[in-house]
Amino acid sequence: MKAAIKVSSIILFLFVTAFAFGQEKPFQSEVDALTEKIENQGWLPGGLVFTGSSSIRFWMNLQETFPEQNIINTGFGGSQASDLLAHLPILVLKYVPSKVFIYEGDNDLWAKKEVSTIMKELDEIVTWIKRENKNTEVYLVSAKPSPARWEIKESYVILNRLMEEYAQANDGVQFVDVWRAMLDDNGEPKGDIFIMDRLHMNPKGYEIWAEIFRPYVVD
Repeated sequence: MKAAIKVSSIILFLFVTAFAFGQEKPFQSEVDALTEKIENQGWLPGGLVFTGSSSIRFWMNLQETFPEQNIINTGFGGSQASDLLAHLPILVLKYVPSKVFIYEGDNDLWAKKEVSTIMKELDEIVTWIKRENKNTEVYLVSAKPSPARWEIKESYVILNRLMEEYAQANDGVQFVDVWRAMLDDNGEPKGDIFIMDRLHMNPKGYEIWAEIFRPYVVD
């Protein structure tokens, strides 16, 4: 844990240094537009932050799904865990969240990133969040099964298993499994819950997610 904290400190230093010298990070323009929108809408600290790649970004009715909760959606682009790590201060930490739901790993695997690298970056994210507030609950969301990426199914299964084991081994971290509920009776992705690209979900897919997330969102 000490080593992870040391790594996080180095990352924070690099983040500040890069900003000072005007070096633009991946997705910077999108992140700037997103955070400006959130500022204009207004927000309260202590809410629930949902963040990660496009599966979160496209969850358009997230607040309506859980109207009793204070939810901030900072999903962005086709991000990977390293991108979230680079933007963590502005996408997560500034909102002083009580809970953080993270969906990363899907794009990472498709980009041929090693599972060990993904887990290392997720650990750095969790460690940084916990260092800011040890009481913040962190939820690692499993990679989802999709027809468009079914050819690397086994890599997704391995990543999901490691995320679940990581959550079991770390206090204040939970694993949200969306994989099983999105499979049909033959163990393949349900064909009617995706849009035409066979990667992103339609409203029916998000209805499944809503039922999965509800016990974690509503205590």
